[in-house]
Amino acid sequence: MIDYGKLLAARARELKPSGIRKFFDVAGTMEDCISLGVGEPDFKTPWMIRDAGIKSLERGKTWYTSNAGLIEMRREISRYLERRFELQYDPDTEMLVTVGGSEAIDLALRAVLEPGDEVIIPEPCYVSYAPLTALIGGKPVPLPLKAENGFRLTAEELRAAITPRTKVLVLPFPCNPTGAVMRERHLAALAEVLKDTDILVLTDEIYAELTYGNRRHVSIASLPGMKERTIYINGFSKAYAMTGWRLGYVCAPAPLMQAMTKIHQYAIMCAPTTSQYAGIVALREGDEAIEAMRDEYDMRRKFLVNALNRLGMTCFEPEGAFYVFPSIAVSGMGSEEFCEKLLFSKKVAVVPGNAFGDSGEGFVRISYSYSVAHLSEALGRIEAFLKECRNG
Repeated sequence: MIDYGKLLAARARELKPSGIRKFFDVAGTMEDCISLGVGEPDFKTPWMIRDAGIKSLERGKTWYTSNAGLIEMRREISRYLERRFELQYDPDTEMLVTVGGSEAIDLALRAVLEPGDEVIIPEPCYVSYAPLTALIGGKPVPLPLKAENGFRLTAEELRAAITPRTKVLVLPFPCNPTGAVMRERHLAALAEVLKDTDILVLTDEIYAELTYGNRRHVSIASLPGMKERTIYINGFSKAYAMTGWRLGYVCAPAPLMQAMTKIHQYAIMCAPTTSQYAGIVALREGDEAIEAMRDEYDMRRKFLVNALNRLGMTCFEPEGAFYVFPSIAVSGMGSEEFCEKLLFSKKVAVVPGNAFGDSGEGFVRISYSYSVAHLSEALGRIEAFLKECRNG
């Protein structure tokens, strides 16, 4: 008998499964279960985008593209970033089309980390940064953020976390799971801390288009002196409801991009051709679709925050993404216990806050990428659950 435990690499063996999926594997087996956890838009990809993908197939455009992606695609990304976020990147030397934003994160970390290099990861945050850092041999350095600061990273917190081994700061804003947003003044304070260091910023802006209120999203890469030290990641999944198309991109100074492209060549070859043709049309014609979906999310956001606060699940108003991150202190339970009991007693699936880092304990993540009818039914069940908790 082969002992596979001995054959597996220690780093792979020690990886923990995603805490997001644990409850939804169970929920998928239950009838009449309401899921409020998966971070996926409930909208269909807008028709003109789907049509572009279909037409590319009908015309037989099914060959490999260049490793960096279709040049037409990269030029369109360049125009989009300048139009929407005042970012300027050379499509020939500073841009790479990837298989979703997830591949872009992996490439960026693999291109710059040596064993023992430290990566500061503000938490609660998306689940992949720490495991990918560990797989490379880097050292994840969790930096707990505070609810009283709106789960934003402060300059003081960043300064205290920096050591001589710090190589990368991850900026996961707008944030999954908290909905926190860093406005320009917050980013400027971080830039002041970083300006005299050699620390790189990996800014994951996949939710950039889902920023609410009158002020648009600002990227740290747009601030003076920051583009040269920033790896910018974005994609199509959230803004254009294109999760299954697996299409993203990364922008960075040319020397960093050269290293990422080499890794991409050997690991992936190129992003899906059909998705790239669809992505070109998304960038050219998708602004109105983005606005319509964001308006709907905004309405759901306000509805859900008000409802949760009414139930005693204290919740600050998120300014980005499509999640709320309420406290469950009213229940007297920990995050995992709350989620398990809610799932099995009321058939409602939400994600425990500690799936996004230890600082998420005492909270849960609830997605509002679902209809108001779906949310209303779930809230009724949560209200009944809380009443049962109070009555013992």
